[in-house]
Amino acid sequence: MPQSCTGRTGPGLVLGADTWIDAGTGTESTARWLSGTVGAATGLPLQVQSGPGSEPGPAVRLRLDEHLGERLGAEGYLLESDAAGVSITGGGPAGLFWGAQTLRQLLGPPAHRRAPLHRGATWTVPPVSIRDAPRFRWRGLMLDVARHFLPKDGVLRYLDLMAAHKLNTLHLHLTDDQGWRVQIRRYPRLTEVGGWRPRSRIGLTASTLWDERPHGGFYTQDDLREIVAYAADRHITVVPEIDIPAHSQAAIAAYPELGVTDVVDTTALRVWTEWGLSPNVLSPSDTTLRFYEGVLEEVLEMFPGPYVHIGGDECPMEQWRASPAVQARREELGLPDEVALQHWLVRHFAVWLARRGRRATGWDEILDRRAPASGAGAQAAAWSDTGAAFGSVSGAARADVGPSAGRPGTSDLPPGTTVLSWRGTTGGIAAVRSGHSAVMCPEEHLYLDHRQAPEGEPVPVGYVCTLTDVYLFEPVPRELTAEEADLIAGAQANAWSETMETPQRLDYQVFPRLAALAEVTWSHLPAPHERDTAGFLARMRTHYARLDALGVDYRAPDGPRPWQRRPGVQGRPMA
Repeated sequence: MPQSCTGRTGPGLVLGADTWIDAGTGTESTARWLSGTVGAATGLPLQVQSGPGSEPGPAVRLRLDEHLGERLGAEGYLLESDAAGVSITGGGPAGLFWGAQTLRQLLGPPAHRRAPLHRGATWTVPPVSIRDAPRFRWRGLMLDVARHFLPKDGVLRYLDLMAAHKLNTLHLHLTDDQGWRVQIRRYPRLTEVGGWRPRSRIGLTASTLWDERPHGGFYTQDDLREIVAYAADRHITVVPEIDIPAHSQAAIAAYPELGVTDVVDTTALRVWTEWGLSPNVLSPSDTTLRFYEGVLEEVLEMFPGPYVHIGGDECPMEQWRASPAVQARREELGLPDEVALQHWLVRHFAVWLARRGRRATGWDEILDRRAPASGAGAQAAAWSDTGAAFGSVSGAARADVGPSAGRPGTSDLPPGTTVLSWRGTTGGIAAVRSGHSAVMCPEEHLYLDHRQAPEGEPVPVGYVCTLTDVYLFEPVPRELTAEEADLIAGAQANAWSETMETPQRLDYQVFPRLAALAEVTWSHLPAPHERDTAGFLARMRTHYARLDALGVDYRAPDGPRPWQRRPGVQGRPMA
């Protein structure tokens, strides 16, 4: 739902063979996208001309206007159409691109196909004036490509689907216990060994069904550069996730020295075939720090965007508690317990990234810590930068991102760290009250692996989360002040893939609910109890036809189709 949409008098623009695209300075990328995408669907040439001069016939005029950007932001746009042509003005290149997406929507669902259904069909842009800009700067989707690998073409397809919904952040969960999916040249065993598991459970933990085929795959560095470039052309930022210290059994299977070797025979570990969380975690050793700094150095080369996700969630600490080596390390650092040790490890990499001009992101556990026993000196020793011990961060950097001395409402993570709040919204509230930005992705509202109805779902997982439930989600908790609310960067949906072994299963779980999140994060909606749910569901009836045209195997409003059902596959529903 745009900020403003007003009908204009007179006829609309009928696109024809003489319609061309007038690409102003800086608009060439969007012009090429519009010509290639809408041109393919309509069968019209939609030739692009840049620079001075004019062509006969009506035009789609693309312009950038910094003054509009000052009013609406770089992602804002103005679209005006009448019989003479269409004008799309962007506050920045991203805003122009979102305006072009709106133009495709106005042409109707067939404009989302890759070839025309009928040669000679009439394509009309209604006479309208639309002024629009997003509410949130982070409008995201997380794809878990670690549990079930999604080949490169599937990721590119999802980037197109995200662009059609004006979503701008793709979070790729690249590593976990069940697989390592990113090529690291200096550590080839991460993909040679960590990229494959011998079999996969069908359904969740209680299931006795197994797919005995080996499963795996990984993205080469060139694959990931292509994904990043493809996303950038669509004004989407790709956020890579390299999980530490938990969710790491695939890495330990490849390089056993990374694990807690004095407690477990890590040489016997293999890539995990179970779902859930492995008890095998990284050792907080010098070896681990050096290894993952090497991993991140290559990750930074592939992903030029500002964010790198370092996980930090769900760390089982039994091995750390049982390990003399880990306990000696904890005591050496003056840390009171294992939670503080995990925080120390996460903070090391957050600071390491900050020194290289990047912003760490992590799940809300990255805020969890314990205060040292007593004394300011003990506090300083406990939270002193890891670079002091290992030489990776300078003393000047420690002054910039130094300890918070355990003050309530503060954080010793580097400025710019972004917290993804998945355990409800409390982590996001704590983050913004500590001065960090937060992205809301609470499990009960935005985990798209969760079931969409109380009964009849293919693999019933988690809470019931319907299309309407997502539409009624509010990313900004009511208890925040205006200043705190400004630090809510936005929201994202998380698609954990344990039970999504095919693109069809992924589509079913993600759509249509992602369309609801797209509107929640883009549109300036009223409070949930005031939202026009009936109007949204009525507009969705048209949008289902767009999803059909895009080839999305979504969940229909009346439930799964016969081919979408998974009889006999056991899930794990929650109340």
